[in-house]
Amino acid sequence: MMRLLKTFIFGATLLIVATPQAQTNYPTKPITIVVPYGAGGSADSRSRQLAQKMSLILKQPFVIDNKPGAGGNIGTEFIARSAPDGYTIGMGNFAPMAVNKTLFGNLRYDPEMDLTPIMLIEKGPLILVVNPNSPYKTIQDIVTAAKAKPGTLTFSSGGIGGSHQLSAELFMQNAGIQMIHVPYKSGSAALTDLMAGNVDMMFDQMYSAVPNIRADKLRPIAITSKKRSPLFPNVPSFAELSYPKVEVLNWQGFIAPSGTPKAIIDTLNKASNEALKDPQLRELMLSQGNEIGGGSPADFAALIKSEAAKWSAVVRAGNIKPE
Repeated sequence: MMRLLKTFIFGATLLIVATPQAQTNYPTKPITIVVPYGAGGSADSRSRQLAQKMSLILKQPFVIDNKPGAGGNIGTEFIARSAPDGYTIGMGNFAPMAVNKTLFGNLRYDPEMDLTPIMLIEKGPLILVVNPNSPYKTIQDIVTAAKAKPGTLTFSSGGIGGSHQLSAELFMQNAGIQMIHVPYKSGSAALTDLMAGNVDMMFDQMYSAVPNIRADKLRPIAITSKKRSPLFPNVPSFAELSYPKVEVLNWQGFIAPSGTPKAIIDTLNKASNEALKDPQLRELMLSQGNEIGGGSPADFAALIKSEAAKWSAVVRAGNIKPE
């Protein structure tokens, strides 16, 4: 009996010692980054860029696994349901992490309970743009027209519940106007119809809008950051146009399944922060109008929490429903 007890104690001691050791040795095999959107988009591109840097830092290959669909819910649920061992992480985005719980109401994952933040990668404003031939040249032009003929002006988006639509919804709620939402299957399709003159306006993400503005295919009206963007110093912010609450920053960052050991989260956070120091990557992100992220898991968690509270109120006030 005594020998059995000693064997049990020795085995338990080995288990206690071995677990931290295993985490210390992490990673020992390839790491998969799940992207809840299709190939070629902003989330996919940024994941691949960071994966290349982090592979060199952690000395293990990184594999990108695109799982698009349902506004990011399919891929994000897959991340949440993966083993919490650090070998499946993912890209956590604005809508599936802070909007969709309120929008859909029946998510099969809970962003707060089932996922653990690793690090914020970036955040960037949207910019309200119109066709170059549009009669609307200022925010006041839009507000005046919308109040004169309620429900006649149109705005396009890449789908219900995304940052395109919610930026417009936040603007309408603060300006006291109503416009017609025209959702498309993608942001590029929404932008194409705007440039063709089939809709009146769009709140576009900066990485998409910048080249089209510079090519005179779009005219910028206002930006959703607190201050003007250095890329377009002549474009006013909504705040300086008397709409301080119209502040929208589309964001994304790395996340892991809940229960992933803190030592592994810290390793990934350190590697992510190191990857963001790459000069070429930083130059690229800034050229797309984004603010470079970084910081601790707690910093990212606080952002997600505040954003979820903000956008749940906007979704409810606008009575926004999924398709």
